[in-house]
Amino acid sequence: MDAYDSYIGKPVTELPTPALVLSKPTIERNIKQLLQDVERLGIAFRPHVKTLKSLEVTRMMLGNGQHRRIVASTLPEIEGAIPLAKEGVLDECLYSMPIYPTVLPRLLKFSKSLKILLMIDNEQHIDVLEKFSGSTAPWPVFIKIDVGTRRAGILNSSSALPNLVKRVEESSAVELYGFYCHAGHSYACRTEESAVAVLKDEVEGVVSASKLLGTGRKVVVSVGSTPTAHVVRELREVLPEGLELELHAGMSAPAQFLRLETSTESSKGNYPCNDLQQVSTGLVPHTAQSVRVLAEVCSVYPERNEALINAGTIALTKETSEFPGYGRVTERPQWAVLRTSQEHGILGLSPAPALSLLGVNEVKDEKAVDSFKVGDKVLLYCQHACITAAAYPTYYVVDEQDVVREAWVPWKGW
Repeated sequence: MDAYDSYIGKPVTELPTPALVLSKPTIERNIKQLLQDVERLGIAFRPHVKTLKSLEVTRMMLGNGQHRRIVASTLPEIEGAIPLAKEGVLDECLYSMPIYPTVLPRLLKFSKSLKILLMIDNEQHIDVLEKFSGSTAPWPVFIKIDVGTRRAGILNSSSALPNLVKRVEESSAVELYGFYCHAGHSYACRTEESAVAVLKDEVEGVVSASKLLGTGRKVVVSVGSTPTAHVVRELREVLPEGLELELHAGMSAPAQFLRLETSTESSKGNYPCNDLQQVSTGLVPHTAQSVRVLAEVCSVYPERNEALINAGTIALTKETSEFPGYGRVTERPQWAVLRTSQEHGILGLSPAPALSLLGVNEVKDEKAVDSFKVGDKVLLYCQHACITAAAYPTYYVVDEQDVVREAWVPWKGW
């Protein structure tokens, strides 16, 4: 931390490269907007902590105790959040992976400080939990419903679902907390209408599953997609009695949208950040991106109109979007990272219709030799902030003038 803190008060261009740079004012704006939307809707809220894995951001996402539930994908994320439970601002955490035997001892240890919820989608999970001898109290569980993503979860149409619900109800090792779904395929949404359709599919999926229970049961139905606020209100009003609607949050967007968990699993918790994948939907302004990568120009190649930077696959990602390439120069969005190897990135001109979403109306015929010099430092927007952020041992946090004000150390590992 002494090394990291030595950059506090310096402009971002003095950081070592590659470096992950966070705009704190942008993060605060994104989080404030979503918290206001959730409060206006009067619904339960469970942010995901898997993107900017840190106490600082998690505390902000919870509204410093206004909301008291989180979702985590790794054990270090849960362990890292325990100080917030000791502060009295966090009550429970859902481990979002369907459980497996070797994870249970550590989850049991964490449960002494924080209520731990489990995810199941298979009767074999009940077998595992019944055989685990460490726990005396039943584990609270979400049953995950597959509403079209085809990743984790059980289909409503599956004959295995009633059997799974029956096993949960009969087992002394578990107690049903609720039903959970994630419409990862909603990332393809480009309009309000398509986003609303996905949300309705999600709610119908978990509500349909809940009908397998007897009447009068109190359970949570947890969804996350790209709903508009008025549709969330409508859906909440028609929920059967006893069901609590919870939104597990992913994204942030313009004021007319309540952006909740679009894209893949790793987009959960992305809403403080945003990235090129989210901007490419047209629902998120490019100014809402709080994550950038600082890289350095290592060479320039006039004959092929390209430049070499020291940020490759590990520093960025191998994912793309409607913006071709693996990153975009923030001040010259027509220049993209066209190719990567492990530590190398190649900058080149990259026309794309979606560049208008980054404020570029035409791609000029610029020359790399005129645009970049060896030693220049460039800031890049990334395609998928969740994957990019996971690569860095520290986050350099800057103000509106891109001066480093803090250094945050994230939770690492699985």
